[in-house]
Amino acid sequence: MTTSIEVNSVQSTESTPSQSESAPPNGTGAILKTTFTLEEVQQLLPHRYPFALVDRIIDYVPAERAVGIKNVTFNEPHFQGHFPGRPIMPGVLIVEAMAQVGGVVLTQFPGMEGSLFLFAGIDKVRFRRQVIPGDQLVMTAEVLRVSQRRIAKMQARAEVDGQLVTEGELLFSRVD
Repeated sequence: MTTSIEVNSVQSTESTPSQSESAPPNGTGAILKTTFTLEEVQQLLPHRYPFALVDRIIDYVPAERAVGIKNVTFNEPHFQGHFPGRPIMPGVLIVEAMAQVGGVVLTQFPGMEGSLFLFAGIDKVRFRRQVIPGDQLVMTAEVLRVSQRRIAKMQARAEVDGQLVTEGELLFSRVD
């Protein structure tokens, strides 16, 4: 038997708003955090250089979705071999970056704060455009379903300059 969690927004209860926070429209007075700096992302995710692939969260809706950015630079180690003279960001790293944006949502999901989530599956992923140094990857990860607080399915997409780069479904498994 599978139990699913409804994915409605949940609000934090911080007391003073900053630039990255705004008052919710429901009039409860609770403050809703909507962005995260690199330092805040690093507090939520275990990834570190060279595998930390999210520079900032620019839009966050608790228990629903997040939009993150990754600034692609020529000095990243994978460009040395992929490909010399024609650097292209590997597709697996684009998918990993999208998953890390999803991880920001899942690590703060009610009852799962601070949990570690690993890939359990990658479905329907398609690559539409190359990502090269100088691009800014804008990634969106949206919760489709969370079952028994152990398995989560998300729809993810990445864009550069408003053009679709990659999209697909990501399946996560929570580990203890």
